[in-house]
Amino acid sequence: MNDIPRRSAHRTARLAALPLTYAGRTAVGLGRRLGGAPAEAVAAQVAARTADQLFSVLGQLKGGAMKVGQAMSIFEAALPEEVAAHYRGALTALQDAAPSMPAETVHRVLASELGDDWRSRFHELDDVPVASASIGQVHRGRWADGRKVAVKVQYPGAGDALLSDLRQLARVARVTGALRTGIDMKAVTDELQARMSEELDYTLEAAAQRQFADAFAGSEFFAIPRVLEATPRVVVMDWLEGTPLSAVIREGSAEQRDQAATLYLDFLLAGPDHVGLLHADPHPGNFRITEDSRLGVLDFGAVNRLPGGMPSAVGRLLGLALSGDDTGPAVLDGLREEGWVHPGADLAPDLLLEFLDPFLEPARHERYTFSRAWLRGCFAHVSEPRWQSVIAVLDLPPDYLLIHRVWAGGIGVLCQIGGEVEARAILTHWLDDLTLHPPSE
Repeated sequence: MNDIPRRSAHRTARLAALPLTYAGRTAVGLGRRLGGAPAEAVAAQVAARTADQLFSVLGQLKGGAMKVGQAMSIFEAALPEEVAAHYRGALTALQDAAPSMPAETVHRVLASELGDDWRSRFHELDDVPVASASIGQVHRGRWADGRKVAVKVQYPGAGDALLSDLRQLARVARVTGALRTGIDMKAVTDELQARMSEELDYTLEAAAQRQFADAFAGSEFFAIPRVLEATPRVVVMDWLEGTPLSAVIREGSAEQRDQAATLYLDFLLAGPDHVGLLHADPHPGNFRITEDSRLGVLDFGAVNRLPGGMPSAVGRLLGLALSGDDTGPAVLDGLREEGWVHPGADLAPDLLLEFLDPFLEPARHERYTFSRAWLRGCFAHVSEPRWQSVIAVLDLPPDYLLIHRVWAGGIGVLCQIGGEVEARAILTHWLDDLTLHPPSE
């Protein structure tokens, strides 16, 4: 490919084809079953072929299409196991790689951003990318002073592609509905559109990365590469070696999983406290485990500015919800004040606490293992008809939009990692006004 496919009609046709071809494969599968083929074998073939096409289309289109694919990959842990087995590989592949643009296109972008003499800035540059993502790809190189660097180059046409996708991605909701992910696609695309202009300007990303790098300089837990050069479409930073978090998810030992999950949860909470920023792109492709056992973080295109740290209401209301049935009225009042419950809505406090109960489980234990089974249980819980009256009066306040996205996605990743963490200690360390009673075990 030379550029991102930009024509709206072309991109729309590719996206529209996803549900149509899924339906076609299902019909063919039904025919094969009527012809005597085992139902399990037919279903497996349909799922595997659809998964392959999902990765191919979302990866090739890049832009907003790939971003939604990455959002879907975060919640892979919530898929029913009979479905997840086929989609897990295709969706998690979107966390690390996609078809790349050729060298001549990369050179054209570098010349326009760094000047016609851009080659003099580098001792060497590998034309083959080491990673390809939604709006850019990364190349390995050496800076003029000899240090190893990562060079992030934005795809030509990334802005046009994002605008096109965000207008058309409602079509993908049909596919995700078939996969039963439970993801609110409209909320995902609305939030992506609100953040699009920031993510397209790499100078803003570089500024956020510098803030994180300064705050965690010398940290024994986190490794943030230093930014050496930044323009709107190119960022050059120190190279960061490490094992991709996706590899830990796929084949890590129990010890590696525990370590990765602990560092991951710790980082999500440490950012608002140390930097005044919440890292808002939690998918595994953005994280590495370094040789000295730190969590390396690679992408800062999406951040939530929280100069006062995480809102104090988060810790206060979590503590109240965990304190017992008699705190229901206080939890309800607090959620009303923060805008989580519609004004004037008739909601019984006890019913609210019962609805929230499964989501609070990790904070009830000194040590907790986030698992796919627990996340699937949470999704199944929300889908029960008896909770529709509760869900109908809940809202997502604008100030919490990105916080909600990060925590929903972060929990999805923790359940993919499957590691045991000191949940209560981490939460109480970072969340202001969080008071917890002795744990249940």
